[in-house]
Amino acid sequence: RLMEDIKETLFELGVEFDSFYSERSLYERGVHTEVLSELERGGFLYEKEGALWFKSSFFGDDKDRVVRKSDNSYTYFAGDIAYHWDKYKRGFQKVINIWGADHHGYEKRLMGALKALGIPEGWLRVEFVQMVRVLREGQEVRMSKRSGEFITLQELIDEVGKDAVRFMFLTKRGDTPLDFDIDLVKKKSSENPVFYVQYAHARIRGVYREVKARYGIDPDKEDLSPFVEGLSLEEELKLIKRCLLLKDTYEQVAQTLSPHFIVYDLLELAKDFHYYYNHYRIVGEEEKTMRARLSLLKGVELTLKTAFDVLGISAPERM
Repeated sequence: RLMEDIKETLFELGVEFDSFYSERSLYERGVHTEVLSELERGGFLYEKEGALWFKSSFFGDDKDRVVRKSDNSYTYFAGDIAYHWDKYKRGFQKVINIWGADHHGYEKRLMGALKALGIPEGWLRVEFVQMVRVLREGQEVRMSKRSGEFITLQELIDEVGKDAVRFMFLTKRGDTPLDFDIDLVKKKSSENPVFYVQYAHARIRGVYREVKARYGIDPDKEDLSPFVEGLSLEEELKLIKRCLLLKDTYEQVAQTLSPHFIVYDLLELAKDFHYYYNHYRIVGEEEKTMRARLSLLKGVELTLKTAFDVLGISAPERM
């Protein structure tokens, strides 16, 4: 039932795994003995004190590591070597592992084992993620695995919603500690970064409804691109550049596996849009000016929706 709960929570967060791999199946198929035999043929194993050791110090680890204990049971390390060996043999060309920050010391020994097996350097990439500190009323919510006191991901989703959880988790690099302020993400103000960027989209949709009701102009259907040339204000050009530069950000994100760059750009785009919205009239201006500014809003809306889709958050019509 625990696995089903995990799957349901992840599904609610918008995270789906194509498959779950059973560690037990590795042992049932004898992959662990196969891979250890391969390491032994290469001269990377030795016996000491009744246990079987891998020469991980040869690959930069601070000491050698046990793969089979003196009672003939296998260590987690042996299982991890077998899993990656099996994955390599199944034809995976690139593997990215996501590990907790407390596993930094584990990287060298596993990378060493893969190198000893002849797996190309760079085949495995490890991304480390730091812990999340939950705050409520300005105070850290103390959590302890030993005492059984903790906030589950499901409880966090139930309290603040999927969008807030996904967005806030992406506001920092994965290897940077994150403070998740529950009270902050529930605020309907510019202090709340999730509200701030989504409100930009809701404001644009509100303008569309108003111009359709008052002037019969439907920005969702009309081609406003011919009116773009009417945009000349510094603030308008700045917004256009913000939208265009996000394309480069997506490329950077794909290369560095750093989606927080999208969040940074979204916050800057939202800030510039809210300034423009508050200082320049759109509805009620002379028609060419109004249509030109609607064309700008169309570009901002499309940019926001695209980024929201990438981040897995909704684009609200009203807020």
